[in-house]
Amino acid sequence: MAARTDRDFISIHPITTGAPPYTGSISWMTSATQASKASWRASHTKQVLEVMRLFQVPLALSGLKTDLHAKQWRLVHKSTPMEGGKEFTYSEEVLTVPDYSKGLAGLVWRNFYGPPFVRMFGERLDSLPPECRQPLGEELVLVQPYELPTEAGTETGIARERELISLLGPECFYDHAHHTLPTRRPVLDSLGQPLH
Repeated sequence: MAARTDRDFISIHPITTGAPPYTGSISWMTSATQASKASWRASHTKQVLEVMRLFQVPLALSGLKTDLHAKQWRLVHKSTPMEGGKEFTYSEEVLTVPDYSKGLAGLVWRNFYGPPFVRMFGERLDSLPPECRQPLGEELVLVQPYELPTEAGTETGIARERELISLLGPECFYDHAHHTLPTRRPVLDSLGQPLH
C-alpha cells in the first residue's frame, strides 16, 4: 500500500524454485519524467553500477515498464482438450528469454553490460555510435539507443534499436518475429557470474 503521492518503489523478487544463474530480480520504479534531468541520469548510472557490483550481476536494464514487458514477455495461445471433444482455449504470458544465460530479449533505454556480455559482443561494441556507448570501467559498458526512456516504442527509437542490434549481432538477441531464442549467449559460471 502506498500514498497517492508516492512515486518511487523498490521491489525484490527472489526465485526460490530453480537454479542459478537467475535467482530473482530487483526493480526500482520511478516517474519517467525524472530521466529528463541530466543530473538524474548521471546519478542513475552510478546507482545501477553500485547495485550491479553489490549483487555481482552482469546485466541491468532500465526503461519504461511497458517497453521492458513487451520485450521480455509474449502472449501464447493454448488449448486443452475437454470432455465431449471440446477444447478449452486460453492465453498465457511466457518469458521470451528465461534468463540472461540464454541471451538477451532486446535493447531498452539503458542496457548495462558486465564482463560476460562485453566479451560476448567483443569488438562489435566499438562499432556502435559513440553517443550510444559509454564505457564504465571494469569491463562494464552502458549501451543507450536514445537519450530518454520515452523514446522507446517510437518510430525513431525502434529504428535505433534495430540499428544497434544489427551492429552487436542479431544472434545475441531474441527474434520477436520468429519467436526464437538467441543463438549466441554469454559464458557464465554455474552461479551466473562471469568467468575470468
